[in-house]
Amino acid sequence: MNYDLTSEQKMLKKVMKEFADEVVAPGADERDQTKQFPVHIFRQLADLNMMGLPFPERYGGAGADAISFAIVVEELSRACGSTGITYSAHISLGGAPLHLFGTEEQKEKYLSKICSGESLGAFGLTEPNAGSDAGGTKTTAELQGDEWVINGSKCFITNASYASFLALTAVTEKEKGSRGITAFIVPTDAPGFSVLANYDKLGLHSSNTTELVLENIRIPEENILGKQGEGFKQFLITLDGGRIGIGAMAVGIAQAAYEKALQYAKQRTAFGNTLSHFQAIQHKLADMAMQIELARNMVYKAAWLKENGRRFTKEAAMAKLYASEVAMSVTHQAIQIHGGYGYMREYQVERFFRDARLLEIGEGTSEILRNVIAREIGCS
Repeated sequence: MNYDLTSEQKMLKKVMKEFADEVVAPGADERDQTKQFPVHIFRQLADLNMMGLPFPERYGGAGADAISFAIVVEELSRACGSTGITYSAHISLGGAPLHLFGTEEQKEKYLSKICSGESLGAFGLTEPNAGSDAGGTKTTAELQGDEWVINGSKCFITNASYASFLALTAVTEKEKGSRGITAFIVPTDAPGFSVLANYDKLGLHSSNTTELVLENIRIPEENILGKQGEGFKQFLITLDGGRIGIGAMAVGIAQAAYEKALQYAKQRTAFGNTLSHFQAIQHKLADMAMQIELARNMVYKAAWLKENGRRFTKEAAMAKLYASEVAMSVTHQAIQIHGGYGYMREYQVERFFRDARLLEIGEGTSEILRNVIAREIGCS
């Protein structure tokens, strides 16, 4: 069992750490306050050939492995959670379904635009009344001649304002339940397609979170992604990979909060000593360091299994569940170590805390993930 990163992974981590520190971090607080989407960052990531990182070179990707993807998400999220989730969704939710289920023609037409950064990747699954119960999808697609006509709505969709197209689910055979759900590739400039970015969020302010309104959208019959009736199954497979991204994002945010807390504890004095002198603070920091390391190892294990073609549903669920709860715990304690200053925006840890909160909800709530794990270990 080898825990060492490869030379390529070490180099990637070094490059992305420098990029995160020098390009992403300096404007993160301002973007959080102004809710400005970091377009310039993703242009530079495209220049670095990062936008198609794990996808084959023939489509413009870099052909890297799943652990490399986790490394990039972690480093971006350490500097800015909004940038991290945008990148993670672009790859694992936007590009992955095209790579996994698309035809060769679809990959050449659409996945290549994901890899180049010409379009950000987005994924249309969640609806106002179908979140954890994604099988309750109400959006419909009806075949009329050689075109599908789509009607419905989606909510909480990441990146759609900057996507030229996205994959989404719609019911094609209502009587079959979840087996009657099909995935489609839909251009966002199609007549009847509206993207609304009006959410007022707790955190991740400079990421793009949207509602989609679909009114009599017509797309060619060949825009089915994968097979008719298998959209629900395809998107569950997609979410397994996405949970590795969310886990890596959680590790990055937790790492940032821990580093700020450790730095503050070494500098701030009270009762004649630095805070780091006191055992109560030492134990908090020790727990934070331990939890982050365990979470990172779990994320890397899930990524390794995925990369090696092994089943990883349970491990991805565990990694995402544990890492997201670690992120909440670590950011909470980072604020506590900062005391009153931790409540102030100037010290950044409150931003980490707000950004981390989504991670226990998105791509499978903690409750749903416990159900997934229970099923995987044979409880039902």
